[in-house]
Amino acid sequence: MSGRPIEATDDSGQKERLNKFLAFHLGISRREADEMIAAKKVSINDQVAQLGAKIECDKDQVKVNGNALALRQRFSYYQLNKPVGYVCSRRRQGDAPTIFELLPKEMRHLKSVGRLDKDSSGLILLSDDGNFANRMTHPSYQKNKIYEVELDKALAPLHRQMIADFGVEIGDGVSKLGLTRLKDDNDKKWRVEMSEGRNRQIRRTFAALGYTVTKLHRTNFGRYSLGKQKPGTWIEISS
Repeated sequence: MSGRPIEATDDSGQKERLNKFLAFHLGISRREADEMIAAKKVSINDQVAQLGAKIECDKDQVKVNGNALALRQRFSYYQLNKPVGYVCSRRRQGDAPTIFELLPKEMRHLKSVGRLDKDSSGLILLSDDGNFANRMTHPSYQKNKIYEVELDKALAPLHRQMIADFGVEIGDGVSKLGLTRLKDDNDKKWRVEMSEGRNRQIRRTFAALGYTVTKLHRTNFGRYSLGKQKPGTWIEISS
């Protein structure tokens, strides 16, 4: 049966896309959900679903291959220790693998909360809870993040003062970072604290003063900490 996609609203007045609904409850990607819909494997109230359909979650009945969809009852929250060389996107970037290749299939519907670039490592949060992601990443919530950073050369005292006390212009505004030596006798290795989340902000801040970040590892994100968690592993956390 063809026709206009079914559209409805949930009790909060927001329309729920069918592919998003399927992705969450089946633990698949939205693309895979769209493929199922296009193959006519999904129905809404016993009508074959169309691409782009929207549903009223507490009223419409969704079936897959003729069977009522078993609904998940809670959101999931994990933290991953991302190794260097992995990207936080769904698709590979060149030969670089994605963090989702580290996860079992049933976890690949999760979204990364606070990204790290390919050459960085450390704490990544994963969840299917959009409100949690917003609380952790929106600038208004001021979530503190801590990194271990190594530079290609010793940081000059004047530059340390500029970064920590006055801030450095990096093209999209002034960047100000908290700096503490990781070792008293080493001016190349620093603990960096920040509550913003601009793209590659730490790398750009040091680059503006003539330094190259050779290592960047996130250890803390809000109240979450890696501790002794090994690279490439994930653990379940609470929200």
